Amino acid sequence: MRIWNTVCLLLVLANFATSADWPHWRGPFQNGTSLETGLVSEWTKGGQHELWRTDFIGRSTPVVLSDRVYAIGRTGKDITEQEQIACFNADTGQLLWEHKFNVFHTTIPFNRVGWASPVGDTETGNIYVHGVQGMFYCFNAEGKILWSHSLTEEFGRISGYGGRTHTPFVDGNMVVISYLNTSWGSQAPTRHRYFAFDKNSGEIIWISTPGGPPKDTTYSVPVVTEINGQRLLVAGNADGSIYAMDIRTGEKVWKFALSKQRGLSVSVVADGHLIYASHGEENIDNTVMGRVVCIDGRGSGDITRTHEVWRLDGCMAGYSSPALSQDQLYVVDNSANLYCISATTGRQLWIQNIGTVGKGSPVWADGKIYVTEVNGHFHILQVGPSGAKIVSTVQLSVKESIEDDKDKPERNAEIYGSPAVADGRIYFTTEEGIYCLGQDDSLSPVLQLIPAEVVLQPGEELDFKLTTSGHGNVVTWSSSGLAAKISEGKLVVNPQATGHAGTIHATVGQSKATARVRVIPPLPWEEDFETVVVEKIPTHWIAASGKFFVRQEGDNKILVKPPAKRGLNRSVVFLGPPTMSGYTIQIDLKGTRNKRRLPDIGLVANRYILDLQGIHQRLQVRSWSSDLRMADHIDFKWEVDVWYTMKMKVVIEEEQAIVQGKVWKRSESEPDNWNIEVRDPLPNQTGSPGIYGYSAAEIHYDNLKVENSNNTVLKGAE
Repeated sequence: MRIWNTVCLLLVLANFATSADWPHWRGPFQNGTSLETGLVSEWTKGGQHELWRTDFIGRSTPVVLSDRVYAIGRTGKDITEQEQIACFNADTGQLLWEHKFNVFHTTIPFNRVGWASPVGDTETGNIYVHGVQGMFYCFNAEGKILWSHSLTEEFGRISGYGGRTHTPFVDGNMVVISYLNTSWGSQAPTRHRYFAFDKNSGEIIWISTPGGPPKDTTYSVPVVTEINGQRLLVAGNADGSIYAMDIRTGEKVWKFALSKQRGLSVSVVADGHLIYASHGEENIDNTVMGRVVCIDGRGSGDITRTHEVWRLDGCMAGYSSPALSQDQLYVVDNSANLYCISATTGRQLWIQNIGTVGKGSPVWADGKIYVTEVNGHFHILQVGPSGAKIVSTVQLSVKESIEDDKDKPERNAEIYGSPAVADGRIYFTTEEGIYCLGQDDSLSPVLQLIPAEVVLQPGEELDFKLTTSGHGNVVTWSSSGLAAKISEGKLVVNPQATGHAGTIHATVGQSKATARVRVIPPLPWEEDFETVVVEKIPTHWIAASGKFFVRQEGDNKILVKPPAKRGLNRSVVFLGPPTMSGYTIQIDLKGTRNKRRLPDIGLVANRYILDLQGIHQRLQVRSWSSDLRMADHIDFKWEVDVWYTMKMKVVIEEEQAIVQGKVWKRSESEPDNWNIEVRDPLPNQTGSPGIYGYSAAEIHYDNLKVENSNNTVLKGAE
C-alpha cells in the first residue's frame, strides 16, 4: 500500500492536479503512471483511435493542462530555423497559439532543438519553457510572456553539442531549473547548479551547488518527495551522483554516488523515502556497465555505502526514466529492452524487447504500458502477471523535407519523447507530427445549452449555462445570424438591432450544442419587407416558414401567402412574445381569386382573430375558431385584387376584453370609427400580435405596423 499512499501525497504536492491533466513530463505523480482507465489498446495511423494529428516537429514530451496541449519543437528551414512552443486544443488539435524564438549562443544542431519538455503550473495555468539557447520563459495560458531570463547571458549557462537541456520543475511558489554554468565569484567554477525562481515574478529564491566538477552535460529532471517530515528535491547530477536538497533553501541533505564516468541524465522516481535511479555507464564500485538502484532516502551526508536497498547491475538504462506502478518498476535500457523489476526486492521479473534504441520513457496506465522507440515505433503493451505482450505497434516515417522527391523513400521518424496521458487520451510528439489517441467517442460529450430557446431585446445580455458529460471542457462559442456578440457563454445583443433571429453554438471537441435566440425590439414595429431577402421571411417570426414568403413586385416587395401545395391553407404567424398587451396592429392586405375560391385574411391580437372572410363577405372577430365562444361578425363586402388596410386593437376594461377592428381601402382615408367591436367577459389578457390567412387563393400583405395603444376606447363600432 506504500506506493498508493505516496500517490495520494503527490496529489497534494501537485496542487491537486487531476487525472485530466498531465502537467509534468512524467505526469501528475512524477512517476510515469496515470489513474486513467478505458484507454486504447491499439490504433492505426490515420484510422482507428487516432483522434487527431497535427503537423509539428518535436522530440520531447508534451504536457496537458486545462484541455490544452503544450509542446516544444523546432520549425523553419535554413535562415528561418527557430525553436518554438506551441499550444493546441486538446480536443481537436487546433493550434491556439505559438511562440517562435531564435537559437543563439549554442553549438546544438537544429535536429536537437526542442530538447526539453515544458511544464505546467496547475495553480496558475502558466507554462514554463527552457530553450536550447538558454531562454527561460513563463507564459500564461494565452501565450503572453509574463517574464523571462536569458540563462546563458545572465548566469553563464553552458550548452554542449549533444543538445541536453533540462526540463523545469514546479513546486509550490517556485519553478526550479538546473544546468551547468560558470558565472562569477563563488559560481565561477563550472558546476551543475539548481536555480529556484519565484514562479510568478521570476525572481531568484535560491541557488544550490550540491555536487563537484561535472563529467558531462545532462538532463535529469528533479522530483519532490517528503522524507521524515522534510520535503526534498531529488535529482541526478552531472558529477555522476544523486543529490537530495531541502526544497525550501536548496541546501544539500545527502549524496549517493552512482556513475563513474558520466553525469546522470535519467530522472529518478520517488516512492516516499525510497528513491529509484538508473544509469548506463561504468558503475562507481565495479566495472559492470549500468545499474538500477533503490536508495533509502532517510539518511544525510554521503549515503552511498549505507543506504542502498538493492541493486540490479548490467541494466544499461542511461536515457529513459523509470515508471513505477503497483510495486513494479518499468525500465527501458539503451537497447530498447523493457525490464520489469520488483520495486521491493530488485528482482528482475521479466524483459521484453521493443526495438533497437530506447530513449523515450515508458508510461503505465490502465494495465498497459505506452512507450516509444527512437526509430519511429509507438508500442502498446498489455501487462500481465508473468510478462507483457505487445498488442499494438505503429511505425511512423517521414521525408527529409516537404520538398523531397515524392519517389524518394521515407525514413523512420525519430521519437525521443514520452507519452502524456490525460482525459482518456494519449498524446505524444514525433519528428513527423503531434498525435492524440483515444476512444473514438471520447470527443463526443453530450452537451446541453440552457436556455435552449430565448427571446431577448436589443441591448439585453444573457449568460447561457452549458452542461457537458464526457471528456473535454474547452468550449468554443460562436453565433450565427445574430446581431450580437458571444464570449464565454455571455450573449450581448446589439442595442441597435431590429427584429431577427439566429443561433448560438457551444462546441466541445466534435460535439456542439445550439440555442435559438429571437431578438424582438420594443414597440413600435414597422415592416415593409424591403430589407427581407426575396423568397424569405423575417427570421424571428413564428410559423411563417414554408407558408409565407417575400416577393418582388415591381419596385416594391410584398409578403405572399400562396395556396398550400400540401397540408392546410389556414395559418397564423406570431410576431412577438405571448406576454404582449396594449398594442394596435395594422397591415395592408389584398386577396385574389382562384377560380371560385376566395381567401380569408386577417390579424391577430391578444389571441383574438380579426378575419376578413372571402366566401362569406363578412368581417368576423373570434378566439376559439371551432366553438366560436365569443365570436361575432358583420357583413362586409370587399373586392379581390384591391389593397385594403386592416387595423385591430384589444382593450382590457372592467374585467372584459373589447376587441375592435376596422378595414378600409388603402387608397382612401382611415375611417374614424371601428367597423366591429366585440366584448368578451372572459378576456384574453395578453397574446402575441400576428397575421392570419386562409389561402384558398393567394394573399398579399404589406406595410405591417404594431404600436402601443393608449388603451382607451375612443369610438365604438358603427
